[in-house]
Amino acid sequence: MYGRIVVKIGTSVLTGGSQTLDRRHMVELVRQCADLHARGIEIMICSSGAIAAGRERLGFPELDHTVAHKQMLAAVGQSTLMGVWEELFDIYSIRVGQVLLTGADARNRLSFLNARDTFQALLQHRIVPIVNENDAVATSEIRVGDNDNLSALVTVISEADLLLLLTDKSGLFTSDPVADQNAELIPEVKAIDATLRSAAGTSSSGLGVGGMMTKLQAADTARRAGAEVVIASGHAENVVLRAANRESVGTLFAALETHLEQRKKHILAGSRSEGRIMIDEGAARALSRRGSSLLPAGVVSVDGNFDRGDTIVVIGPGGEEVARGIARYGSTELKRIAGLQSSDIEGRLGYAYGPVAIHRNDMIVT
Repeated sequence: MYGRIVVKIGTSVLTGGSQTLDRRHMVELVRQCADLHARGIEIMICSSGAIAAGRERLGFPELDHTVAHKQMLAAVGQSTLMGVWEELFDIYSIRVGQVLLTGADARNRLSFLNARDTFQALLQHRIVPIVNENDAVATSEIRVGDNDNLSALVTVISEADLLLLLTDKSGLFTSDPVADQNAELIPEVKAIDATLRSAAGTSSSGLGVGGMMTKLQAADTARRAGAEVVIASGHAENVVLRAANRESVGTLFAALETHLEQRKKHILAGSRSEGRIMIDEGAARALSRRGSSLLPAGVVSVDGNFDRGDTIVVIGPGGEEVARGIARYGSTELKRIAGLQSSDIEGRLGYAYGPVAIHRNDMIVT
């Protein structure tokens, strides 16, 4: 069974093909998530449906199909949608927390780190994140229906094991099953190529703004980051439980590499600042022998200018490169907390991004 799962629920699943939120089916999905939550599985919900909820809330007004009107509906529907999720999870005494993101937020390195810390804190306290694209301000994304790709970015940020894309289709087919009665379900995808892309149809419900093509894009992103991906019908019996238990349901995309491999590739190949951190012998020994995180107490000095989220070099007492990693604090901040105990960070800075200068998960010992 997977340990951390992102469940992306499309508008067509949330409405059941109608013009209103299908609360009866939503509570069924919540029941399955609550079952997994009780077993210690970490669940994140990436929810579409804000525009549909806003349209319902306003009494289905006749509006021009402009971005501004869609944003207006999203702004109204976001609180309604979140209220429904909160009410349904409360049946099982599970707390939820809203996270609003755009694709740009997730791709910016500093925003990436902040989002990752937020997800980690929510999951650590057994709170289910309810993630939605910030449709009220995301102009380009709202036009292309990027919640599928956003769910993939959430999977990358949180290092989830599984991305479950729930839609109104049973999975990916050899051709559009609506137009072709001979279309066959593809149980597993080994490679995403031109033939597969041509077989990916578009949404036929008219309710959502995404289609199977964006799900292919999401699957490709998530599997390259170390997660498995399943596209399945949101109305299949116990679909969340079955997918979490690695049963055959829908279409499976196997992971191409591990989370660790993907992270190392980013650190080694990503942009690197001119920043360097000099550490003492004890810290160097802890990094190289025990795989520890780098604590401010082991930092002797800081050289160069860099920001939180930049990749920097860690130099040992003999002048040798010990490691490379992603800084949790900028150079100005690290200079102020160098040599301090982690418990003293907030007192010195007035805030804290955590107890470490570089976390072991964001570091490669060289």
